[in-house]
Amino acid sequence: MIDAIYLVVAAFALLETKHLIADFFLQSGYQLAHKGIYGHPGGLLHAAIQACGSSPVFLLIAPPATVAAALIVGEFLLHYHIDWVREQVDNRWKLYPDGGPYWRVLGIDQWLHHMTYVGFVVVLGATTHSTP
Repeated sequence: MIDAIYLVVAAFALLETKHLIADFFLQSGYQLAHKGIYGHPGGLLHAAIQACGSSPVFLLIAPPATVAAALIVGEFLLHYHIDWVREQVDNRWKLYPDGGPYWRVLGIDQWLHHMTYVGFVVVLGATTHSTP
């Protein structure tokens, strides 16, 4: 049981670290400027970087291949749409970093991404079999 707990915590930590790197270090101005235009390559690229970054975690934990593939596709779709909706809210309400509502919406955006990883870790734990 202890090994399973370590595995879950390690998976969550790796996903969170990947998110930090992909969102705050690898995201270019091009990606950032175009995430609010549905289907634009900039937003798609950002979501693809997130999904590709999660792939090693899913492969390391070794769930069934169909589960790993579903999680990677899920990461892409969820990350893309969470970011797109946030951009729609920012634009519609004219939110800027100098106002409190901007930071609350950013907080909700980040929370949704983190809850995505909680869900992924639950799926990984439920579908990965360890040997005693």
